[in-house]
Amino acid sequence: MYREFFQLHDKPFELTSDSRTLFFSEVHRQGLATLKQGVDASAGFLLLTGDVGTGKTTLINALVAGLQDSPYLCLLSNPILKVSEFYRYVAAKFGLSYDGDKSHFLVTLSRFLDQCLATGKKALLIIDEVQALPYDLFEEICLLEDLSAERENILSIFLVGQLELLEWLAEERLRPVRERIGSRFHLEPLSGADVRAYIDHRLMVAGRGKNTEALFTDKAIESIYEVTGSVPRLINILCDNAMLTAYSRDIKRIDDDIIQECVEQMSLGGDENAPEPIPKRSFWEKWLWPLVAVVAVLEILAVWLSVRFGLIEYIISLFR
Repeated sequence: MYREFFQLHDKPFELTSDSRTLFFSEVHRQGLATLKQGVDASAGFLLLTGDVGTGKTTLINALVAGLQDSPYLCLLSNPILKVSEFYRYVAAKFGLSYDGDKSHFLVTLSRFLDQCLATGKKALLIIDEVQALPYDLFEEICLLEDLSAERENILSIFLVGQLELLEWLAEERLRPVRERIGSRFHLEPLSGADVRAYIDHRLMVAGRGKNTEALFTDKAIESIYEVTGSVPRLINILCDNAMLTAYSRDIKRIDDDIIQECVEQMSLGGDENAPEPIPKRSFWEKWLWPLVAVVAVLEILAVWLSVRFGLIEYIISLFR
């Protein structure tokens, strides 16, 4: 809608990304180098953590794409599986057979890893959102790591998750897992300078020339950085809304006023003047007086019935 207005051939802030829009900050480059070194060194478990939307999946995809020999890859994005479902999924991704028998599968997987070791071809098992993983399934993953450790860690297992994963791994029962982590990296949010570079990169890929005036003012960039917490996903949403607002008003440059207006509409910054929520009442606070009223009505009805039927019995006795 606004592409021609801003002289672009694509929408710059689509939520779905491709290789052209891939942006790597210095933090991302450090993370990529650390994880690649872990794969090359056959480090066993590799740990990648970061807040929601910081680019963990982007980093993993770039790592896989950058490996010299295309590895066998199993990417598990939804870890809420039963053990049998997990083994069936891994088997399908690695091109192995699975008849529902765990022992048979482990033998098949062992032979597969032996073949990988003989040919020098890596196998990657990447598990996203590990903090949601059932503990019994995590034990099975440790079993796979045991098989890999016997074969020079030819199977690299990536544990990818949010900040809660660090707390989970700190539990005493998971101490053996912590000791097996050969490489780890925590993905920090973008810096203020990175946010400017990220926005400029997206606009340039979408067709905006390098020598044209910056579409977003410096103050607008500062507000975007503060409000979004430098999370790329939120940056995309806010910038897209700001460009749409500017287009609707025939404004060629986006300033802080437009950003603040979009922030209010999107409720990203909160509303200090918003009324406080009505506190929830307990069961007795909610139903005490209605129950008292019901009991009172029942008592009145009981008195009325006793009087009524007592009077009827008296009248009947007069005719006996």
